[in-house]
Amino acid sequence: MQKLKIIFATLLLSILISSCETIKKKTDSIVEKENQKLSKFIGKSSNDLKIEMGEPDEDFRNEKGNVVFVYNTKKYGIPCERRFEIDSISMIVGFVSNGCF
Repeated sequence: MQKLKIIFATLLLSILISSCETIKKKTDSIVEKENQKLSKFIGKSSNDLKIEMGEPDEDFRNEKGNVVFVYNTKKYGIPCERRFEIDSISMIVGFVSNGCF
């Protein structure tokens, strides 16, 4: 009976570990797709961004003096925030995406 418990515990632990790996792979894939989608804006004008994504929910100047556009959405009740950094000549120089999938 003791050996059966050990075998069952080992089997359960193996399933949990493989499930976590699968979730991590799916998450990494989703993040990679999000980064590819947003990278296409690097080097383009802020007008191109507005045409594609609409008006930002918020904008402000960061410590470098660049403008940051913030887009907030929700999917399945999970908040998603995308920030785009725009330099003095209105070109997109960077982005950050949090909670988006």
